[in-house]
Amino acid sequence: MDFCIPHVWRKFLPVAALTMLAGVVDMSAQNLETIGKAKPLSMSGGISLNQIFYAAQNIDNRRDPYSYFVSGNVNFSLYGWNVPLSFTVSNQNTTFQQPFNQYSLHPTYKWITAHAGYISSSYSPYTVNGHIFLGGAVDLAPAGSWKFSALYGRFLKAVEQDTARVNTSSPAFKRMGYGFKTGYDKNGNSIELILFHAQDQVNSIQSLPDSLVIFPQENLVISLGAGKTFFENFLLKAELSSSAITRDVRADREDNGNALAHAGFLFSPRTSSAYYKAFKSSFDYRHDGFTVGFAYERIDPGYRTLGAYFFNNDLENITANGTVDLLEGKLTVAASAGTQHDNLDQEKISTMRRLVGSLNMNYTPTEKLNLSLSYSNFQTYTNIRSTFVNINQLTPYDNLDTLNYTQIAQNASANCLYTLGGPKERRRSINLNITFQNAADKQGGNNRGGSQFYNFNSGYSLGLVPKNLTFSFMLNGNINRSPALNTFTVGPTASVSKMLMEKKLRIMVSSSYNTAYSNGEHNASLLNGRVSGTYTVKKKHNLNLSMAMINRASQAATSAKTFTEFTGTLGYSYAFAIN
Repeated sequence: MDFCIPHVWRKFLPVAALTMLAGVVDMSAQNLETIGKAKPLSMSGGISLNQIFYAAQNIDNRRDPYSYFVSGNVNFSLYGWNVPLSFTVSNQNTTFQQPFNQYSLHPTYKWITAHAGYISSSYSPYTVNGHIFLGGAVDLAPAGSWKFSALYGRFLKAVEQDTARVNTSSPAFKRMGYGFKTGYDKNGNSIELILFHAQDQVNSIQSLPDSLVIFPQENLVISLGAGKTFFENFLLKAELSSSAITRDVRADREDNGNALAHAGFLFSPRTSSAYYKAFKSSFDYRHDGFTVGFAYERIDPGYRTLGAYFFNNDLENITANGTVDLLEGKLTVAASAGTQHDNLDQEKISTMRRLVGSLNMNYTPTEKLNLSLSYSNFQTYTNIRSTFVNINQLTPYDNLDTLNYTQIAQNASANCLYTLGGPKERRRSINLNITFQNAADKQGGNNRGGSQFYNFNSGYSLGLVPKNLTFSFMLNGNINRSPALNTFTVGPTASVSKMLMEKKLRIMVSSSYNTAYSNGEHNASLLNGRVSGTYTVKKKHNLNLSMAMINRASQAATSAKTFTEFTGTLGYSYAFAIN
């Protein structure tokens, strides 16, 4: 391999140098007060190179025979002012677009924190909530009761329609947005005002056919929140948000009686404009060891804001909640229960009414045993990844795209961790975990029927401390039930790891065998084996070598009966610090 590394370095070093200047830059929370007090100049960072070799038998190659991943970071510190730079270079294609082209800067001086680059802000669930944008923001938290925040930037990049390619990104107008939040909080009494505005630029891309149903939009959101403490233990909170959405800013102007339609230069009411409200309130009583309260939430049908990615709307929730510590703090129980219904505007043929609730319990009777239980049927968005995705992937760089979201209507899990008794030289533990998810509505932007996901895994671990030797055994299972297909995958995994040469060398061997069924019929069997070793030199140099093989025996008539894949990874990393 000696001849291979220099060749790769000659290939990517010019690109790496440019990427360090224009690639991923994450300048995290720099405190300007330390300027002049810290060391004049220091530098730290590291670089890593991973080479991946791949071969397959009885199937076409599913990746390049040779791939490399190079990443590095350098942090320059000048009198406490940190400027971190990082880069990643690879010859492997991924499903991400511009995966290594984001940066951010977060300097801080006393009570002022600024943000610049690719950043996100979260003002409230109904206004600005985690949407990534390219621009700037500032948070002001002076001594006293007042707080201020503001933001401005590009929320969507202009993307032209490309009719010559398949599976490309949907076209999009350039979207610019701004917002601010100001709040006052003193002795449990608070008030907060939020404003957010975003608008697409009509001329940022060429005209699109109406059949695509992609139009330039405008959005104005105003939210008012308040909180009041009574008699020290009672707390009343409320938030009212109003959102005005123009579906097509090219439509004719039209007056409307809604207050946001008279916001002057902030919003232009048009024939394609619609107005929505969201309201949430809670009333809690808090005392030593417990809390009890009530909450009410109402979100109009169609409510959304361009400052967030996902919304549950057309619902009304009325819930009661409580939290209590029992058994001298060993048992914690948090629960909520109530009712939820949709069809608030009575335009649907039917109305969905259901009981909603959540339960979280954590019980630690002894230092050796920990039990936890959770359940919720409030709707959320999440990404579903089976345990077997991680077990059977060949390298850490597989399955990078985790942007397919599923709406979860129910979620339940139970976990038990028990540490067995015995001498300190032998560490033994047993773990059991069961998870259930009921998914509906969407996945990857496409409408789907309801699906149920069941995951369970149990494991036993034995560590022989004097010998630096660890054994583990796990049994994993996954069930996926949908209207069109039912699948079941189950199998064991065993591994052993050993530390040698004064813990500088770590060797691990593992193997798993999975059996998959589709609609009750045996579909395939997967056997994989892995061997890996990591060697550390002077705490700065790290060498790693791993080999993985997967053998799949398929009973499906439409695929190869048996195929084998092999992957080898050779890596080197170096960390340094210069003061």
